[in-house]
Amino acid sequence: MKRSTDPRHLARILALQELFMKYFLTDTSATESIPLEELVSIDEIEEYDASLREKIINGVVEHREEIDTLITKYAPQWPIQQMKLVDLQILRIAILEGFTEKITPPKVAIDEAIETAKEFGGESSGKFVNGVLGAIYEEMKKQEGEDSGDI
Repeated sequence: MKRSTDPRHLARILALQELFMKYFLTDTSATESIPLEELVSIDEIEEYDASLREKIINGVVEHREEIDTLITKYAPQWPIQQMKLVDLQILRIAILEGFTEKITPPKVAIDEAIETAKEFGGESSGKFVNGVLGAIYEEMKKQEGEDSGDI
């Protein structure tokens, strides 16, 4: 499968793992995280997009409030504190990439997030991530349509 060796996909996986550790460790008494070199070795990654990984991690940290506001708006039945941490991090990454910073096209960010949720999340994670991101995407398309009609 091409996706499993794609440097951009692998950068997202590393970013997910690092963000998961960062936010998991703030909620527990654990104090140590796994160094990047060790994650790369554990995941048997030969090559990844270091620039994308860095953009994702820094962007999620920097824009967390704005991203979490979107998540809260489009998943009102799931308070952030009650979401699975892995699902939350996947949503944060996809929203940053596809909507906040527009690093990748929204559909690509959504597809990546769904696949990552299926791989790392629970049984319903893919559907949950798809539902939240799909709602954001539809609203974005509607707003773009209204904006272009005003010209």
